[in-house]
Amino acid sequence: MDQLASILEGYVEQKRQKLTALSEEIWRYAEVGYQEFQSAAALERCLEEEGFSVEKGVAGIPTAFVARYGQGKPVIGFLGEFDALFDLSQQAGNWQRASFENGNAGHGCGHNQLGVGSLAAAMAVKEYMKDHGLAGTVAYFGCPAEEDGSGKMYMAKAGVFDELDGAFTWHPSSKNAVDGSSSLACICVLYRFHGRATHAAGQPHLGRSALDACELMNVGVNYLREHMIQEARVHYAYRDAGGGAPNVVQDHAALYYFIRAPKVSQAMELRERVDNCARGAALMTGTTLEITTTDGLCDFIPNQTLSALLQRGMEEIGAPRFSQADQALAARFQEGYPAEELKAKNESYEKEYGPQIAAQLAGKALMDIILPLKFDPAASPGSTDVGDVSYVCPTVQLNMATYAIGTPGHSWQLTAQGGCSIGHEGMLAAAKVLAYAGVRAMEDPKVLEQAKEEYQKATGGKYICPVPLDLEPMLDGVK
Repeated sequence: MDQLASILEGYVEQKRQKLTALSEEIWRYAEVGYQEFQSAAALERCLEEEGFSVEKGVAGIPTAFVARYGQGKPVIGFLGEFDALFDLSQQAGNWQRASFENGNAGHGCGHNQLGVGSLAAAMAVKEYMKDHGLAGTVAYFGCPAEEDGSGKMYMAKAGVFDELDGAFTWHPSSKNAVDGSSSLACICVLYRFHGRATHAAGQPHLGRSALDACELMNVGVNYLREHMIQEARVHYAYRDAGGGAPNVVQDHAALYYFIRAPKVSQAMELRERVDNCARGAALMTGTTLEITTTDGLCDFIPNQTLSALLQRGMEEIGAPRFSQADQALAARFQEGYPAEELKAKNESYEKEYGPQIAAQLAGKALMDIILPLKFDPAASPGSTDVGDVSYVCPTVQLNMATYAIGTPGHSWQLTAQGGCSIGHEGMLAAAKVLAYAGVRAMEDPKVLEQAKEEYQKATGGKYICPVPLDLEPMLDGVK
């Protein structure tokens, strides 16, 4: 461990008790997107206590905020999330299904740790700036509604990230690795059809079926799949099937579509073709159509220059230092996972990193090594609104182990591990790595210049908003 890593580790460890208590507090609140009032307030309070100035309610979103320390350039930012997921409440550390008494939501993606880990990194950078006379500004961005609502997209649209020279974030995971893969852009659209109700047997010729329009739209989109790029993904759900009576021509029905592609420009082009399928269905059925964009997000573009800093930080700091009790608890969770899934996970490590890495991980419940840096030209199948930040400035993220290998994402098992010491250790390790990369970037202007050149080449230096510019977030969660 080099001197900088040692200094930053000391800053984080000094605040260990405060940080883990804050993570547990947010874990207990378990508030869903745009409703994270207690969680945001807890993070804001901590930042104010640590000497940051806090700007609340940015981008017109009550639970979005920016905290800053220092002044002038360079400006580096850490992205924090803190929203939970419905129906994933679970007792901390319990490997058997047992809901927590705080309601039905739970942190099944570990955002209680994500928000606090990034905050801890900002705090450590602030202390280093103060003790070593490092010039510039460190900022923490409180970003709501990542799971459903694309909070960062609305913040990017409002120019909240424009001041940044570089953005750093992380995500809870079962592995320790810099995220070198892009993600799929995604546009979310609600299609509502309106027709004319009548008796389906007595006067069917007078009816205009909104349900038929939905069915025909889906048929059209399914034929469209043959003529879209192979990497695109389009999926849908009925939000309104018109009612339960088969002897009525349904006069209302609605579909909710996710339209994904490797680049936001491709998703926007594909979205227009899906819209045309809906328009054609309305024309065929004599119905009217409302098309409503609910939200959307850009593809994530990992900045390789800043990723190299993160990798160096991971190698200096090392993997999370899990205790024997952590390992034993993680093994109990693994006992509930299908054996074939654990085998498949190990095989995936062998395929991606080689047999030597796979052998090191065989039989382990928690990852205790740092994986080598890899950049994958293919987009990963998921989507994240971190992508919108990557279209504004050079952006990177890492994954740090906070739960057992084989744990499904968005699961109650993940919620349980995020509320106990397993999650805490990964969170604090991530904070140290993020702080290390942030300080290195601030100390070396050439690194940030190179990162910006790479960003300009990849994006054209322009944010491409995936939704209409006048679209407002649905703060009440109704779609």
